[in-house]
Amino acid sequence: MTRERNHPRFAVITGSSNGIGRQIALTLARSGVDVLIHGGHDFDAIQNTVNDAKLCGAKATGVCIDLSEKAGQKKFFDAATQQGFVPDIWINNAGADILTGANADENFEKKLELLWNVDVLATIRLSKWIGQMMVRNQSGVIINMSWDQVETGMEGDAGELFGTTKGAVTAFTRSLAKTLAPTVRVNGIAPGWIKTKWGESAPDRWKKRAIGESLLGRWGSADEIAMAAEFLVSEKAEFITGQIIAVNGGRR
Repeated sequence: MTRERNHPRFAVITGSSNGIGRQIALTLARSGVDVLIHGGHDFDAIQNTVNDAKLCGAKATGVCIDLSEKAGQKKFFDAATQQGFVPDIWINNAGADILTGANADENFEKKLELLWNVDVLATIRLSKWIGQMMVRNQSGVIINMSWDQVETGMEGDAGELFGTTKGAVTAFTRSLAKTLAPTVRVNGIAPGWIKTKWGESAPDRWKKRAIGESLLGRWGSADEIAMAAEFLVSEKAEFITGQIIAVNGGRR
């Protein structure tokens, strides 16, 4: 299904009921993009973001589907592309939360499984499926979420977990950009220390580290990630593909 050129663009953002994904959705909504809001478990949070996106002047709908298994990933993809509809923008932001809530107390193996299923496999499958449709439609933009310390590594379980999974997403993103060129652009965003829910309650040693490792001497915000996403999906970035853009205030 081809969208008329004068029709508002439509974006699918996974993991957009809270945090960075929510901010991306609202930023795009304010710029005139209609949005599909997704969450895995909290329907109320999804509906709140849908309502806020509508207040921004965009058309918005919400879907609550767990992406930790292939069946859920396919169900979500089918919901987002009903009757052959091809979104203009697809942003894979969904990620398993292993830092807060019940998952924070799980062992290394369980955390790895969660991250691999949601951050890696869901990103790969959804990107492949939508990429094929976008190529047939001769247009489209995909953004995947990486991590700024993939290139350098970080000590400890968290570093090993995120380095492994986001490293896989980074490599996949660069390769997919070559596969889908020249009609579909694929880029990644690599956030640094962003003050999300975990950052607000992080121990002092982590807060000091976050500030100390940034050349700008502060945490980043979800809004700054959203502005990067807004740029990458815009006409201003039409000559940018296959890139991983670090949004981290510079690293010491």
